[in-house]
Amino acid sequence: MSSAIRPLRILVAKPGLDGHDRGAKIIARALRDAGMEVIYTGLHQTPEMIVAAAIQEDVDAVGLSILSGAHMTIFPAVLELLRAQDAGDVKVFGGGIIPQDDVPVLKGQGVAELFLPGTSTQVTVDWIRANVHPRAAAA
Repeated sequence: MSSAIRPLRILVAKPGLDGHDRGAKIIARALRDAGMEVIYTGLHQTPEMIVAAAIQEDVDAVGLSILSGAHMTIFPAVLELLRAQDAGDVKVFGGGIIPQDDVPVLKGQGVAELFLPGTSTQVTVDWIRANVHPRAAAA
């Protein structure tokens, strides 16, 4: 068994009916360019689809891009589904149009970090490098 650490695997997802995915694609490219393995799920993903992909791809973190205003239902649903799949150690972060007042509520529910409009991609890359670590290999 090799002692080399594998690259971080990050799933970037675009939940709900929002069709604006430019930000998600920019983040996905920035993470890839930073040496991470990125799985981009595409548009119109349900929380169930996102968690199924996260489990199948054995990711270390899930990044949600939400511009639709559904952040207070989508983030908790993804967190709950991950826990139900014994994957509660997968970090969940996100960005988009999220009112400042909702940030502490979401973090209190288990969202690891939220990146609001205007955040540079480098800030996101740096946060992931500092806070996301490869998960233990599945048995």
